[in-house]
Amino acid sequence: MAAEMLVQTDNLMKRFGRTKATDGISVAIPKGIVVGLIGPNGSGKSTFLKLLAGLLRPDKGSVKINGVPVGLRTKAWVSYQPEIDHLYNWMTVEQVLEFAASLVPDWRWERADELIGFLNLEKNAKVGNLSKGMRGRLKLAVTLSRDADLFLLDEPLSGIDPPSRLRIIKSLIGGYEAGRHTMILSTHEVAETEGIFDRVIFLDEGQIKVDEDAQTLRSRYGRSIQGLFEEVYQ
Repeated sequence: MAAEMLVQTDNLMKRFGRTKATDGISVAIPKGIVVGLIGPNGSGKSTFLKLLAGLLRPDKGSVKINGVPVGLRTKAWVSYQPEIDHLYNWMTVEQVLEFAASLVPDWRWERADELIGFLNLEKNAKVGNLSKGMRGRLKLAVTLSRDADLFLLDEPLSGIDPPSRLRIIKSLIGGYEAGRHTMILSTHEVAETEGIFDRVIFLDEGQIKVDEDAQTLRSRYGRSIQGLFEEVYQ
């Protein structure tokens, strides 16, 4: 029985002026896997995720979630974490969670409380007083506290201190339910995250350079995904 596809794109193109941020991307991603979206800065990773999240409209091609063209309906199935820091400094951690919960119908308070505890966040702490690493942990807690079909994480480790990186990776593993949730994680921090990938997609200048099962790639080339990353983008 063929796997049910959650994400499908066909010849997906998005331009910004003369720059092709995505240039004919066609992928089919089944339910229940973790995908590493790999590439250097400017390779099109963020634009691709925004197209899946419905924050951008393609100039050409199509993108569907659960067989439905991306739009208002599909946004209910997607939990998106941008690379930028979107938190309000005047809020407390608890107020951030309450605000996020008020925006979506699939918020899971039990999961949110688990994440806040595991990530060593204090609910009464002011966001403006948190370090960058702690703010990164809070962003992740907000993203993973939903019961979404698709989690889109844009560079969740970027600029984060090593202790926070370890906590974030462990939270990603703990928050993912194999066979039920699908996660696409955009990163150029490959060495620390490749262990959780079922599949990897390498992007370069908006085009797919590699799209394959992670373990198959390791076996074929006899090296880590990090090693392949360095070879492809040397």
